[in-house]
Amino acid sequence: MPSLEHVTAHLKSKRVEIMERKFVATIDQGTTGTRFAVFNSDGTIVAYSYAEHKQIYPQPGWVEHDPMEIWRNTQRVIKETMKSSGIKPDEIAAIGVTNQRETTVVWDPQTGKPYCNAIVWQCTRTRKICEELKTEGLEPLIRSRTGLYISTYFSGPKIKWILDTLPNVREAAEKNRAIFGNMDTWIIWNLTGGPKGGSHITDYTNASRTMLMDLNKLRWDEEILAELDIPFQMLPEIHPSSDKETYGNTSRDGVFEAEIPVCGDVGDQQAALIGQTCFEKGDVKNTYGTGCFMLMNTGKEPVMSKHGLITTCAYSFEKERCSYALEGSIAIAGAAIQWLRDNLKIIKSASETEEIARAIAKEGSGGAYFVPAFSGLFAPYWDMSARGCIVGITRYTRKEHIIHAALEAICYQTRDVLEAMMEDSGIRIDELRADGGASVNNYLMQLQSDILGVKVIRPIVTETTALGAAYSAGLAIGFWESLDEIRRNWKVDRVFRPEWSEEKRQRMYTGWKRAVERSMRWAEE
Repeated sequence: MPSLEHVTAHLKSKRVEIMERKFVATIDQGTTGTRFAVFNSDGTIVAYSYAEHKQIYPQPGWVEHDPMEIWRNTQRVIKETMKSSGIKPDEIAAIGVTNQRETTVVWDPQTGKPYCNAIVWQCTRTRKICEELKTEGLEPLIRSRTGLYISTYFSGPKIKWILDTLPNVREAAEKNRAIFGNMDTWIIWNLTGGPKGGSHITDYTNASRTMLMDLNKLRWDEEILAELDIPFQMLPEIHPSSDKETYGNTSRDGVFEAEIPVCGDVGDQQAALIGQTCFEKGDVKNTYGTGCFMLMNTGKEPVMSKHGLITTCAYSFEKERCSYALEGSIAIAGAAIQWLRDNLKIIKSASETEEIARAIAKEGSGGAYFVPAFSGLFAPYWDMSARGCIVGITRYTRKEHIIHAALEAICYQTRDVLEAMMEDSGIRIDELRADGGASVNNYLMQLQSDILGVKVIRPIVTETTALGAAYSAGLAIGFWESLDEIRRNWKVDRVFRPEWSEEKRQRMYTGWKRAVERSMRWAEE
């Protein structure tokens, strides 16, 4: 047995070797695009590249992505970043992966080819499956085991749809020729070799979004798998979000042309929780992206919601142990702004909305409310049949009012979730940490503070999703030694404080609730 002195010397030499590598990198695979980012030890981005991928809408309510396009884009942004920055592969200590959650891929592990396009988390094609599961009385079982509602949102019904609908896929799955993964699993499998021995893994945070994992036991639930008729062998191994054993190395014949440990894997919203250093019970963050996702750290025990939130794994830095969170998921936030740009064509870019809204700040939306329930309503309503609506319009209403109403909708949906979160947790929330692409909009952040009646704090680094995945990977190999070291990296950019009167806040919110009621149950058959 080696002596204590020998072990200590080995660990010190290993630390020196790690610190000689200057950076940790992240692949951030999101709903609209893929980013490769490189961070230094103080959590600053030193280089990155980004590429959008196509949004595919085969029919109303259906949303797909091409997994092969996403993998090509991943390789492209890696190559672009490394070339433009001059960073060498041997300067990267580790790689973390973060991803759009719930988006489902099923592929042949021998060829690496998907059986169909990825079914995106927003897609509602599994509505009939979900309704049948509810009719069979499975909601209490699934809710108690997984912390989730039966919804088109999650991966399990999407896997079932593929197996039940596409010819020969179920037979292929029984023969180990069809495997499943969310986008983290797909990226890591390809990074670590693909058909030549790629690692088929996921982490606790992503597994907790499938509707198939037991939240307390932290393993796949065989009873739920049987009820959905999903073969166990399709599923990836579940690992911590930060894995000291690593998930595998990048292959020498792959995009890096070098072996770099891949040892961080965390769903995008949980990654933002880590990036915002929300490590204490009661810490809350909200990410403003395609959707909006508010998470509260609830500590080492799962808290089951009674007010329309879901219970999920927050992060895991140790095998078979994790911290938990309450989450309020909003399907359409920034996507509503994209809709104004791409469908209605009343803006040319999302950045225009700040100036347009500020110009009519005194009149706001002119009495109009926009409920962007394009994919139904998620938390806290969970109405798959809700549809988008704009109400309260008059001859006075102009496009500027609709744009302002779209920004208000982001803020009102966030308030819906905040109210539920305080009810469930019993904790008074006085401040909200904001991040994500839309958080750079100063007008939106001030509007958010006014509608909530709490402080909204924006950090200097708003791309906290990529940062959280970098922290997960770096912690695994000792690039960062502790959570305290990570906390010291978090710095405030700006604090927004509420300016509205309480009377105005309540009056405006009452109007929003009336508008939501009109959107609900619209598509009921």
